[in-house]
Amino acid sequence: MARLVKLHRSYNYRMIAGVMGGIAEYLGWSPNLVRIAFVIVSSVSVAVPGILIYVVLWFMMPNANQDSYQ
Repeated sequence: MARLVKLHRSYNYRMIAGVMGGIAEYLGWSPNLVRIAFVIVSSVSVAVPGILIYVVLWFMMPNANQDSYQ
């Protein structure tokens, strides 16, 4: 798996916007594991809804391109 040099939305592992795939590639983890963990943490946390965090990350994280990978 190619690893992202900086935190970007994933070019390769994209389901909706590539946010969780980008975090997984940056950390070197499985994208599905990161997605499952995000859903679990979002379900347990009542204070900050996960969908709000996802939307904020969607707009804040730049889109990856081929130069973003090592």
